[in-house]
Amino acid sequence: MNPRWLKTLKEYIEALLVAVVLALIIRAFVVQAFKIPTGSMLETLQIGDQLLVSKFHYGLKLPFSDKILVPVYEPARGDVIVFEYPFNEKLDANRPQLKDVDFVKRIVALPGDTIEIRGKEVFVNDKLVTGPYVQHVREDIEPSPLPEGHPPITIDPKSYFDHCEDTTSTCRAKRDWMPKITVPEGQYFTMGDNRDESFDSRFWGFVTRESIKGKAMVIYWSWTGPSNIRWERLGKMIH
Repeated sequence: MNPRWLKTLKEYIEALLVAVVLALIIRAFVVQAFKIPTGSMLETLQIGDQLLVSKFHYGLKLPFSDKILVPVYEPARGDVIVFEYPFNEKLDANRPQLKDVDFVKRIVALPGDTIEIRGKEVFVNDKLVTGPYVQHVREDIEPSPLPEGHPPITIDPKSYFDHCEDTTSTCRAKRDWMPKITVPEGQYFTMGDNRDESFDSRFWGFVTRESIKGKAMVIYWSWTGPSNIRWERLGKMIH
């Protein structure tokens, strides 16, 4: 190899290394891509939507940890967030595929809020919470599993959440009814917009502040295959 070729090769390698480092920094601190695999957030998010998630929105984290070094904004009601599923070795023994998996849901209640579900209607701090994004695809409502006037759950609310899936009447009742619960400090209650077909906080409990990866911001790509690119969704902001 002549010196000129060696110099050119060195420049290419340096440029590649810089590009890789910048990409890793951007992914770690600024933005991350996320693909929607299920219909739990219909109609807001479609299966096959690919999102850009702002990792900086809620603060700069220490690399390879969940510790927030520089706080920016606090998670707010209505934010669509990406977070690590709160995997429980015992309760999720039959779902090992969910370990270290990211979910996307909407924040419904904040730390200190009370939340209650009565016949599919959600009440936060005793006020009905709804919105144009809420979707119900099933007309059935299970009978309430709790007697009238059941007291709020105040001692170890984690004991209420059993990670059940929507396959039995008992579990469907949890889809439609939930006694009043106070969201603990540093934690959030989330739900899918497709309320009847979402495995969310109603079943497995709260999302910790540390497990939140970022805020879903924009759809940069959407398709179900090469023959079905949804051009009208590209660039759509997520609300």
